[in-house]
Amino acid sequence: MTILTRAEQEYLLRTIESGMALLDRRQLFLWAQGPLQALLPHDVLLCIGLDGSGRVLRVECLHRAVLDAAALERLTQELAPALAQAWRAGPPAPLVLDGEEGDGATAYAALLRSGGCEHALVHGCVPLAGPAGVFVLLGMPSRPEARHGYFLQLLLPYLHLALLRLPAPATLAAAATAVPARALSARERAILERIRDGRTNEEVALQLGISALTVKNHLQRVYRVLGVGNRAHAVARCLALRLL
Repeated sequence: MTILTRAEQEYLLRTIESGMALLDRRQLFLWAQGPLQALLPHDVLLCIGLDGSGRVLRVECLHRAVLDAAALERLTQELAPALAQAWRAGPPAPLVLDGEEGDGATAYAALLRSGGCEHALVHGCVPLAGPAGVFVLLGMPSRPEARHGYFLQLLLPYLHLALLRLPAPATLAAAATAVPARALSARERAILERIRDGRTNEEVALQLGISALTVKNHLQRVYRVLGVGNRAHAVARCLALRLL
């Protein structure tokens, strides 16, 4: 059971009251950078809209600092779809993912590190009808605790309604559902599955009984097929398209 302090109760009530009438992106941004910060301090909020099959329809990236085009692309087109898929693969509860290396590293650790993130707090909702919403908090001061997940769970309806009120850009929907130039071969999928699990080219080669050069050549072909530039991008693209 999470026991709220008096200050947290006041912050929560203020955040709910101000979050009930978010009508556009500007209001959502001001709410995220104002009342929401008091309960859930963060640098980046990703609001991800999904269709019934889990495909990404839109990603809204609300951030405090100025992000260059490359960083914004990594967050919206690689990290957001992968983290949404990670949440959908588990129970409908707040999810904490770590970007730290070590024995407890998740399959998404390398992807988080590539986006400059140490941790991610993820939660979403899948209504009986209509699109789903998944929300990701990045750049929190420390690893999210159970009470942070509780706050996000309480505020989830207001985030979801705010996302539904925003017009979806067609370009993001098209990019998320774009079909690769061809289907990946069984060998290419086997290599990517091991890359997803954090294996090096040499480790993949040893497991599959091929040379490291062959692994590299396969990856170069995969990059061209998927329209990506490196290993992390390839894994993120495959996770978004449910190819892995």
